[in-house]
Amino acid sequence: MPKAWLSLGANIGYPKAQLAEAVQRLDAHPEITVVHRSSVIETKPWGKTDQPDFANMALAVETSLKPEELLDACLEVERAMGRERLERWGPRLIDIDVIAYDRLELRSGRLTVPHPHAHERDFVLVPLREIDPATAEWVVERAKAPR
Repeated sequence: MPKAWLSLGANIGYPKAQLAEAVQRLDAHPEITVVHRSSVIETKPWGKTDQPDFANMALAVETSLKPEELLDACLEVERAMGRERLERWGPRLIDIDVIAYDRLELRSGRLTVPHPHAHERDFVLVPLREIDPATAEWVVERAKAPR
């Protein structure tokens, strides 16, 4: 079964509880099984810095969903939890990004994997390295490769 890696973050409301709820919702999806989860780390905001610190973590999941279907499932969890997309890099109740999907390289109008900015963000790489150092290094290598 394909394996994917997700990055989760939250910085308003009750971030750690929201991360736990998102993990539970993802694992409850009939075509997603959470197989590894990192610890939760606290990080400074990235991009827009005048907001509260974030709680971040990473998940490894097995899924029968195709990459864009997995993205849709993640977006549905965000919507169900009340996420509103008001400003880029702004505060959020929950954020779920698809960082990698097997060793697939994909660029569509909706999804790029590996995530094009993951290598620049310790809040993604630190938790990802905790659960899968080889995938974290692959994500960094692919970011440096000519496209």
